[in-house]
Amino acid sequence: MAFDLLFLLVEGLIMTTRIILIFIVITTLGLTMSELSLAQGTEPGEKDNLSTMSLRQMAEKKLHHNRTRFVNPFIRGRRGFFEIIKWKLFNANRFKKYYRDEKITPVKIDWDPIKRHNSLSITFITHATVMIKDSSTYILVDPVLNGIAWPIKDFTPLTFDPSEMPKPETILITHGHYDHLDIDSLDLFTEYSRYICPLGYRDILEDIGAKRIQELDWYEGTSEGKAEIILLPCNHWTMRNPVTGPNTALWGSYIIKTSSGEVIYISGDTAYFDGFREIGDEFPIDLAIFNLGAYEPRWFMKQSHMNPQETVRAFLELGAKKLMIVHWGTFRLGDEPVHFPPVEIRKEMENRGIADMLIDIRHGETLYIK
Repeated sequence: MAFDLLFLLVEGLIMTTRIILIFIVITTLGLTMSELSLAQGTEPGEKDNLSTMSLRQMAEKKLHHNRTRFVNPFIRGRRGFFEIIKWKLFNANRFKKYYRDEKITPVKIDWDPIKRHNSLSITFITHATVMIKDSSTYILVDPVLNGIAWPIKDFTPLTFDPSEMPKPETILITHGHYDHLDIDSLDLFTEYSRYICPLGYRDILEDIGAKRIQELDWYEGTSEGKAEIILLPCNHWTMRNPVTGPNTALWGSYIIKTSSGEVIYISGDTAYFDGFREIGDEFPIDLAIFNLGAYEPRWFMKQSHMNPQETVRAFLELGAKKLMIVHWGTFRLGDEPVHFPPVEIRKEMENRGIADMLIDIRHGETLYIK
């Protein structure tokens, strides 16, 4: 009897934890409990002329706009809340046996040599957070500096106080999912930073006291010193509140034309789509920074994130000279272990004979480009 009670207690705790995890996944990745589309894509038969349009034409025609929210013009169909339940409660996870190899790797960064370097550098801080130094200007992308909600573990906790970081003139936000738009982190920079984001985040930023906010639609741009920053389409979506539903704000990738001449592509979160070749044809890209993580299981994640094979395909179609990956190693948001993405992307690059195009960089490390 005592064993049965203990078993029931343990089972109850496991189920409770799973339910909590489902809620965290919903709010972190933006999954919706309503009948709205998981990606709020187009309906079958809707906008059938998309295949004949360029990305610019789509953007000019505002096909990603709707009456009350934004839509993803690259995905069709709907996915509901019960698929989340299927994934988290009933899907066999073939990666569990590898979780024992996951390690917590605290991140320490010596900012002094970065500050002394007078040209272009990129520091991989944590998750999808990178600091780009362009001459004397600092651009911080998707700052998430204090982890996210329990029970999602932070495998790369920072050992330094964010106040030690160089003060970024610009904060770039790709979209509103909680592992990319973190209020506590953004609040650290309101006194001196300008916030550049897709449409729809002004209220959130004003609530934390941000004074300089510039919202962009796809293919709109702005400048930072001698650098130019352009928001581009990508195949994703966003949400912060399951009640109000997805896509009340926009999402996107960025092109940064640096003052030193190099062009950097920031993918943000994106599934594969046919737009990479067009982007590469318009913008000669020196370095592509792709988000690679939370891509398993494929039946669930394919509409939101690319796996290593798709990432290499997108990189080749983009025509970039070098590839760097982020969005791995910090939070296990998919089934794959946090340390798998760099291993699997290297194997894929080696299979294609282009391993020399991959930048091998870890959390806390800096790539000096010029």
